Amino acid sequence: MTVEAPISKVRKYNLKIYIVGILILGAWFAYDGYLSKSFIEEHTKEGVADGSLVFNKKAPPFLLGAVVALAIYLAAIQSKKIIADDSQLIISRKLSIPYSSVVKIDKTHFGAKGGFFLITYKDQLNTEKQIKISDRKYDNLSAVLDKLVEKIS
Repeated sequence: MTVEAPISKVRKYNLKIYIVGILILGAWFAYDGYLSKSFIEEHTKEGVADGSLVFNKKAPPFLLGAVVALAIYLAAIQSKKIIADDSQLIISRKLSIPYSSVVKIDKTHFGAKGGFFLITYKDQLNTEKQIKISDRKYDNLSAVLDKLVEKIS
């Protein structure tokens, strides 16, 4: 039976909040920099814009770029997950750890509230590597950990 740990709902929700917050901030700066006559008059002296007005005119394109970058990142991680199947632990397309190569699991910091656990494994060159898997990044990690412990025992 396959057990999956999808990307954390909290992480996706936080990214959505960041996107909305940056959009609102960008709209506010754009309004003050281009549409608000009183703000423009207040921050223009002798025909020269002061730092606040210049910032409010130049910031919105950069904030829009940040929104686009965060939206692309959100779309990229939307389907990311850890899969524990019958023969291996699949972390990503590039990293899968066969259960036979797992040396140890340190679940000291993975308690009732969650946390993280460390997996020490041997790669193809027989060198020991360690990977940290955190519940802040993934949901349903306790089921994946149970499956992992069951398979290496």
